[in-house]
Amino acid sequence: MTTPTSFAALLERFFTQRLMQQRQASRHTISSYRDTFRQFLKFIEQRLHKPPSRLSFEQIDAPLIMAFLDDLEKHRGISVRSRNLRLTAIHSFFRYAAFEEPAHSAQIQRVLAIPSKRFTRTLVPFLTRPEVEALLAAPDRRTWSGRRDHAFILVAVQTGLRLSEMTGLKRQSIVLGTGAHVRVIGKGRKERCTPIAKSTLAVLKAWLREPQRGDDDVLFPSAKGQRLSVHGVQYLLNKHRTTASEVCPSLKQKRVTVHRLRHTMAMDLLQAGVDRAVIALWLGHESVETTQIYLEATLAMKEQALAKTTPPQSKPGRYQPGDQLLGFLNNL
Repeated sequence: MTTPTSFAALLERFFTQRLMQQRQASRHTISSYRDTFRQFLKFIEQRLHKPPSRLSFEQIDAPLIMAFLDDLEKHRGISVRSRNLRLTAIHSFFRYAAFEEPAHSAQIQRVLAIPSKRFTRTLVPFLTRPEVEALLAAPDRRTWSGRRDHAFILVAVQTGLRLSEMTGLKRQSIVLGTGAHVRVIGKGRKERCTPIAKSTLAVLKAWLREPQRGDDDVLFPSAKGQRLSVHGVQYLLNKHRTTASEVCPSLKQKRVTVHRLRHTMAMDLLQAGVDRAVIALWLGHESVETTQIYLEATLAMKEQALAKTTPPQSKPGRYQPGDQLLGFLNNL
């Protein structure tokens, strides 16, 4: 009689050997996958009335996983996008299991065949130039925290760095002088350099002259000199959005996040006629196709394109060459 495969042992090897040693996955990826399996194991325990450490791999089948995904969406209120992220983590584990437990290939293939759920993609949210200016003016730069927050927001909106990249910046990440830039290790452990504008560079030079807090050389530390937490960053953004909304009322209806500032930078580049491939490199996108979402984000750009055309049943005017943005749209 064949001994049942231990699910616990296989899952532990997936995290320690596959994710940490072989793939050297980022801390963010490991945390995301960990949270998925925490939720999954709690669901299994309630459904099968069996502690996770005593589960066999054979019990983790496609119907159980589908029931878990449906429970997340219907009873826990998560979005379809979040549901699909949970499924991605489970798929990753089962692809690993295909090499470790080939005897269970039929079970594994049924799980891998579970499709991601389609959803309506919303327009990319971003801030307008007046909103950005109001947000930058909100911090009280007479205080240490105000100067830190102003520099943080300015760097975020000018570089388009991700949240984890912003909070992970060290003082040595900033390269001054000719060709000033910020150097980060981004998603997928890929290093990239993002140029710094002169106005941003001046603020950063002043910030670097501030007395250092903490021993980790964190560029934007907390009051205690530690790396800012996700909640700490969101707190400071919410605080300054509230102040800025008194000057710019449209901010009252918007949620400001580092990711929205990243979208704002991408839209600025696109509206300036920067090529999609350059924007993808700037943001650290894996594929140029990811940048496609920004084309649909603003009606103003489409109206500019429409203004260049001749309406039906109207007299055509003298030919004028289109601008770079229209050429970019036409060549897609």
